Amino acid sequence: MIVYGINPVLEALRAGRAKSVRVASGFSRKKGGQSTEVLALARERGVRVREVPSDVLDRESRHGVHQGVVADVEELKDYNVEDLVRGARAVPLIVVLDGIEDPHNLGAILRTADAAGADGVIMQTRRSAALGGAAAKASAGAVAHIRIAEVVNIARALEELKEAGVWTIGLVGEAMTPYDSIDFTAPSALVLGAEGAGLRRLVRERCDFLASIPMAGHVGSLNVSVAAGVTLFEAVRQRRRAELA
Repeated sequence: MIVYGINPVLEALRAGRAKSVRVASGFSRKKGGQSTEVLALARERGVRVREVPSDVLDRESRHGVHQGVVADVEELKDYNVEDLVRGARAVPLIVVLDGIEDPHNLGAILRTADAAGADGVIMQTRRSAALGGAAAKASAGAVAHIRIAEVVNIARALEELKEAGVWTIGLVGEAMTPYDSIDFTAPSALVLGAEGAGLRRLVRERCDFLASIPMAGHVGSLNVSVAAGVTLFEAVRQRRRAELA
């Protein structure tokens, strides 16, 4: 697996997952900023850095915005639903993705989940965006840190969450309950559906609650990664308020 771009490579180095780094010709001669940080951290971690022509990085990144640096990284550690719940730092807060197919949306959700302190992300092994370079780039390196459980069946994963005492909240545009009426201070899993299609019927039926983000403008819905951010930080707000009460 490779990641590309300065932030994803930095985070892979910080997480101890980078095995080797390749930089474009001239990258090592740049002074200051994150370029220097990449080289210094690779040296500190004992990770080999090799200089190659820029077109090599173009091919490896499939012409993504690599910013002159690509890294080979270890495959992500395998987690299951139980691992995410048992490994929660406090009251579990988990994100479930039902068929997110755009790697940029996937990466943005991973970045937001990490920023909100979520305890992990559950996604389906098939009909989902790959956890490759594009998703890692969009996540700004969060893919190196967030715990991800890949499952065969999302509906079954929701049942496992329920058995573990976690409430499941599906986000759907037509739900009558506004998202900020949900009690996110309880163990919670936010369930997000695919771009356009939304939650599949069986997944929707397995959710304990369905909630929506009220829309005051002319468009009918938000991008799924934006909706994830709005709802996750409502959970953060509620939990901080509860801590201060």
